[in-house]
Amino acid sequence: MTALNHIEGAVTLKHTFALPLDYQQPQNTITVFAREMRGLQAGAEQLPFLVYFQGGPGFGAQRPISNSGWLKRALQQYRVLLLDQRGTGLSSPISYASLAHLDSDAQAAYLSHFRADNIVRDAEAIRAQLSPNTPWTVLGQSFGGFCILRYLTDAPAGLKAALITGGIPSINRSADEVYQATFKRVLQKNTDFFHRFSDARALTDNLVNYLRQHDVTLANGDKLTVEMLQLLGINLGMEQGAESVYYLLEQALIDTAAGQTLNPLFLAQFNEMLSYHTNPIYAILHESIYCQQQASNWAAHRVRAGLPEFASDAASVLFTGEMVFPWMFDQITWLKPLKAAAEKLAAKADWPMLYDVNTLQQNTVPVAAAVYSNDMYVERQFSEETAAQIPNLRTWVTSEYEHNGIRMDGEHILDKLLALISGEQLR
Repeated sequence: MTALNHIEGAVTLKHTFALPLDYQQPQNTITVFAREMRGLQAGAEQLPFLVYFQGGPGFGAQRPISNSGWLKRALQQYRVLLLDQRGTGLSSPISYASLAHLDSDAQAAYLSHFRADNIVRDAEAIRAQLSPNTPWTVLGQSFGGFCILRYLTDAPAGLKAALITGGIPSINRSADEVYQATFKRVLQKNTDFFHRFSDARALTDNLVNYLRQHDVTLANGDKLTVEMLQLLGINLGMEQGAESVYYLLEQALIDTAAGQTLNPLFLAQFNEMLSYHTNPIYAILHESIYCQQQASNWAAHRVRAGLPEFASDAASVLFTGEMVFPWMFDQITWLKPLKAAAEKLAAKADWPMLYDVNTLQQNTVPVAAAVYSNDMYVERQFSEETAAQIPNLRTWVTSEYEHNGIRMDGEHILDKLLALISGEQLR
């Protein structure tokens, strides 16, 4: 199906593709969706493609509302293809409901096909239909950058150039090493947060004390525990994220005739700031993005156990980051049906290799990457280690942005990266 739609300053076309779930056994297919976006200038339909890989894992591509942000810069010289990675958006989306007909073994086997290796295979299968004789340019944000490193390993002939924002992964470090590094970043973000907002400590302590003394039910029916509250820390690494957390805490407790209670507005907005219940791939497969022929065995949970400052029963509770913990499959209603499958995937030790160092060391594809100095999610040191091993990869290391820079100042960031791959000096 191809449908043409008009938005402010651009047109979009819908594309759907029937692609193999398992490329080794192509008889079983899934649907993969991509939205093509074109500017209104003459000849826009003939421009080369730029394919966007969304961050995640487990999130559909952005739904554009206008020719603005990084899209505004991209559409000057490209048609943009916004890819819903398999299992997300309109690409055979995964949820507890879509997997309910399978037992836990079958769920785990099915979900094992939703990592970066198959996302890249999907992209190449789509290129064979949309741009069969021409390599295309790719842009990856966060986990999208991990997908691009896989692309450079598996199908570099399909790429004319690659752009990465906040997403150069380590190609050889374990999940434990990743979380040891990122927990340090999260600790610093907590320090910054409580320094910036002088009453945030008191607001947090009061709310934690209330939760320890009362059973609180969120708007979606989940129980709000201290551990759940700590998950808000995933927002601290985003530009404007600390502000959103603070303003949520500020309105958490209200005084009523019956005494102090939780503000219904807080209970509703809390759900909007976390997406584990609506995007289960993120919780189920998050640690697997670091696994190459090894099991994660809940690495973040194991690392956290050695960091008492992040304990939920600490005197001064801290917020955690993007880490996923096994207890989430006991406390989050829409994850509970997938608990057994998640346990099996956490124990899976035969994950295929994602990156081939020898291939990457012979890279000829021009690559430009924005590396954010204080990134809470992708450790700068590990990104620079990887970049040093890949020829033709130029980095722009900057402290101007947090992890979501592409959303906040995407036009400027994309312009910088395009200048890098064209050999221009950064302005």
